Amino acid sequence: MKKLLVFLVIGMLSVGIMTACGNKGNGQTQSSEQTGESQIQETAQSGVQPSSGAAGTEENAGMDISNGWSDEMQSIKRAIVDTLGENYWPNTQITPEMLEGTYGVSADMYVDYLAEAPMISTNVDTLILIKAKEDSVEAVEKALNDYREKLVNDTMQYPMNIGKIQASRIERIGNYVCFVQLGGNVSMDISEEEAIKQCQEQNELVITIIEQNAQH
Repeated sequence: MKKLLVFLVIGMLSVGIMTACGNKGNGQTQSSEQTGESQIQETAQSGVQPSSGAAGTEENAGMDISNGWSDEMQSIKRAIVDTLGENYWPNTQITPEMLEGTYGVSADMYVDYLAEAPMISTNVDTLILIKAKEDSVEAVEKALNDYREKLVNDTMQYPMNIGKIQASRIERIGNYVCFVQLGGNVSMDISEEEAIKQCQEQNELVITIIEQNAQH
């Protein structure tokens, strides 16, 4: 009889201990869940997005000068961006397929290139620099001139960019051919003539930079 009572007491104590441990564990789990939910709510309220590194921040969008360009083209673009700053608007790479389909310059016509335009199609700021093969310099120049002529003859599609289009230039520097159509933030309050002059000055500045940095 005594042995039976001892076993019953031990059984009751074991159940009590297990229940206490279970409650303690549940309390910790609930506390952790509440902390996590609180952190998520604070993050959502603050509007802060999870960090994806400097290259993924909006502040750096479009400022990455690698884009698969060669060291020479990276160096040229860096010099241009350093000079123009926020007035350099091209931020999207023009692929070889686009370069051929839109601008008429196929991959067999050049040994290297740098080409960018804005992501937003209503902006026309464009920089194209082709390091042409010796026997294709004239063909590249003609293709870019043909493209520019189409833009000039169809400026009604871009009435707010007439100044930039009119001021655009095709320049041949040795075996390099560039199409420069820049201007950045041109004020809408100035006349068309003033806008053209402002864009021409920026284009001339960029061409000078290319002349200074191209490896002739």
